[in-house]
Amino acid sequence: MLDLPFSQAAENNREPILHELRRLLADAQSVLEIGSGTGQHASAFAAAMPHLRWQPSEHSQSLATLRPRCEWVALDNLLPPVTVDICETPWPEPWPDAIYTANTLHIVSEALVEAFFAACNAQGTADSLVLVYGPLNYGGEFTSESNANFDLWLKDRDPNSGIRDFVWLDSLASAAGYRLLEDISMPANNRLVVWKMDSA
Repeated sequence: MLDLPFSQAAENNREPILHELRRLLADAQSVLEIGSGTGQHASAFAAAMPHLRWQPSEHSQSLATLRPRCEWVALDNLLPPVTVDICETPWPEPWPDAIYTANTLHIVSEALVEAFFAACNAQGTADSLVLVYGPLNYGGEFTSESNANFDLWLKDRDPNSGIRDFVWLDSLASAAGYRLLEDISMPANNRLVVWKMDSA
């Protein structure tokens, strides 16, 4: 195997996320992943769910990290990586059945979190899904000591980052025209939250 870019976190959470995605995306045909990182999720999920066209993406500075694994696995349903900067719209068209992002919304600024949902509002189509994986706070409180420590580490690295509160994210999704479908407890004090755009 080539010496490919690697994330231990992506390796650890891959199977638990895949377990849920098999069910949640059973009727979907296309997914746009925002912030694909090393491509470990994109390559594993595309391989496990061949009915999906999986579109990985990254901001321009990180495409060099994403491309090698995507090219190495060479799956017909794993599309070539594209550049997507959250704040730069429009995102790739046509709009997919689902937007998926993992461990991104606590890394980017609050303004970019708002831009993420604004793009989903501007381009989203009826019944399309938004799936967000990562740690969340509830009622302004951390769900574990490890999450509290992680938040300190994030803010020391970038004061604009930090674990987001579920109520805030849900309010942004609601304002963007999406209703909450599921808020799923995941290993290591993470969540997988699923919203669906109203068909009305």
